[in-house]
Amino acid sequence: ALQITEEAMQKSPTPIVTLGPIIHNPAVVDQLARRGVRAVEDPAALEGGTVVVRTHGVPPAVIEDARERGLTVVDATCPFVTIAQRKAASLREAGYVVVILGERHHPEVAGLAACAGPESVVIEDPEQLDRAALRGRRVGVVVQTTQSYASLARLARALAPLARETLVYNTICEATEQRQEAACEVAAEVDVVVVVGGRNSANTRRLAALCAEIQPRTYHVERAGEIRPAWLSGV
Repeated sequence: ALQITEEAMQKSPTPIVTLGPIIHNPAVVDQLARRGVRAVEDPAALEGGTVVVRTHGVPPAVIEDARERGLTVVDATCPFVTIAQRKAASLREAGYVVVILGERHHPEVAGLAACAGPESVVIEDPEQLDRAALRGRRVGVVVQTTQSYASLARLARALAPLARETLVYNTICEATEQRQEAACEVAAEVDVVVVVGGRNSANTRRLAALCAEIQPRTYHVERAGEIRPAWLSGV
């Protein structure tokens, strides 16, 4: 995504903006802003230039609106997110009630919900399922790419006795799962874990939570200056 943004800065009409933070890493977003690439939530106020679509994706209508306004659109949506959006749309078109497993207010999930249609349901935990509303229905499932396989398995088990038919698309990013497994392996071997990344990043928050379950002395920081020497004393 950053390479795509760099290429846009060199080749595309100015000004260059991103639709939301290009990635959930405040330090990187600040660096881009200092170079003149600011993040906007709505392209309606722009009179020209280029919009770079964030890695988390946006509702398709937002991209259509930007193009209708004559803006150049550069799509940096993560390919895994694009696949999830297509799966959500295909489920809606096939007549399934779409259940989205993910963080309700996350921008990726907002894009998935737009593709899945107004009947779609967003849940963060299988316990939130409206069992009466789904009983006997044809239910399709897509997953926020940063969710865990364990969460998806719990959802599938919860739907099995309810739905007349369940079609589950595993749209979890494989790299995310591999990173989580590697972090847990490290957490089991060390005295302290420092997880570096944006506090607004679902990826990073999940890494910190998983590590904390294994090594309680886990700290989530965005910048080196947040690290306290006491954390590292005698470890």
